[in-house]
Amino acid sequence: MNTRMALLAALACAGALLGSGCAGPEQKLGRGLRNTGELLRWGEMRRTVEQTALFDSPDQAYTTGLVRGFNRSMARVGIGLYEIVTSPFPPYGPVATTYLNPEPVYPDNYTPDILAVPEFESATELGFSGGDVAPMFPNSRFKIFDR
Repeated sequence: MNTRMALLAALACAGALLGSGCAGPEQKLGRGLRNTGELLRWGEMRRTVEQTALFDSPDQAYTTGLVRGFNRSMARVGIGLYEIVTSPFPPYGPVATTYLNPEPVYPDNYTPDILAVPEFESATELGFSGGDVAPMFPNSRFKIFDR
């Protein structure tokens, strides 16, 4: 009798999860993971240094821009950790959108592409395909097929 009740409870939980949908928690968790990856990308810092050099002055780019970019990067990591921890619970929309863009940003002079790894290759018979070679290194602009 206990196994039947356990099976019935498991089926009820699975049905409730399937019926409620999981798009909200899935998007919130993914956004949190992307924002936490700022520690490896430093895209916010690169963008802020670039924007400070363009709009303020090149003299301020590596001082004010660097500090502002570091602050924004740490804020993005904190928001990412918050979204990872609270991903199962509503609300599922992005937080702190007045200060940061909900999605990770890149400098205007760099647009990321897919990685040049075998999983993304379209022409495996040739042995190579397009994509970024080393996007984890700052200022790495080398692509196999530059468009």
